[in-house]
Amino acid sequence: MSLRSTLFSIFLASAATAALAQKPSAPLTIVVPYPAGGPLDISARIVAEGAAAQLGAITVENKPGAGGNTGADQVSKAGKTSNQLLMGAVATHAVNPWLYKNFPYNPIKDFKPIALVARTPNVLVVNAAQATKLGIKTTPDLVQYLKKNPDQAKYGSGGNGSIGHIAAEMFKSLTNTKMGHTPFQGSKPALAALESGQVLMVFDNLASALPQIQSGKLLALGVTTLSRNEALPNVPSINDSVQGFNVSTWFGLFAPASLPDADARRYANAFSAAMHSPAGKEKFKKMGITPEELTLDGFAQFVRSENSKYEFLIRAAKIKID
Repeated sequence: MSLRSTLFSIFLASAATAALAQKPSAPLTIVVPYPAGGPLDISARIVAEGAAAQLGAITVENKPGAGGNTGADQVSKAGKTSNQLLMGAVATHAVNPWLYKNFPYNPIKDFKPIALVARTPNVLVVNAAQATKLGIKTTPDLVQYLKKNPDQAKYGSGGNGSIGHIAAEMFKSLTNTKMGHTPFQGSKPALAALESGQVLMVFDNLASALPQIQSGKLLALGVTTLSRNEALPNVPSINDSVQGFNVSTWFGLFAPASLPDADARRYANAFSAAMHSPAGKEKFKKMGITPEELTLDGFAQFVRSENSKYEFLIRAAKIKID
């Protein structure tokens, strides 16, 4: 074979390899470790649709269970040939590792962070009609009611280990109040229980609670971040009356740790473009969400910082789940 023929063959082989690398051999799947209909699920579908032009068809699979651990564990053990990504969250990568006694994966070593999608406050909400009957208009009103009625009230959450669970336990600790906990499989059933009067209060993601707040069914007493949120400009920070209270929800895309760096960069670029496209930003805006900019190394540093933060908080609160 001539030198020219050999070089041409090498060129064709390289071109074929590059072409194969442009899209995964099988369609990508984003695993959402919570039920359908919540903020993570909706966000996953937004970025899947937006990134399809670059990455091919992307499906979304809901795999709820164990506060998010079931779906996250599935992706962590998917292996080198996996076509699965995870829409992980503060619970799966920062809270649950310190909350559960028997934890199935390593949130730092078993994953490669791809892109942070959003950081949003949680919001403390109560049933508006019930709050009127009980004379609760503000967070101090709620604290006063709980002190007068110890162990009589229950709070709901999206599940054991959810950020709503942690926020409520922090609230109890900082206010020296007592309440029971009723966990649900996701925020939608928790809010439904609040609307029906089964529980007194819920700390929920702003994106999922906002429609009920705007409709007047739920009353927002405070946001869980230190500053107010533009979606609820008249709702104060809980820290204004409960000093030291500061919790936020975040979620983003993760791959198994074995994903090649080149693929990780390609995925990060595609999902970031989807999030910040005019169509993507408009869809997120309707949820009260502003897409984030952190990808790859920056997101990885953020995850490590959050993991350390919640290790301290959970150990201080002495919360543990079997």
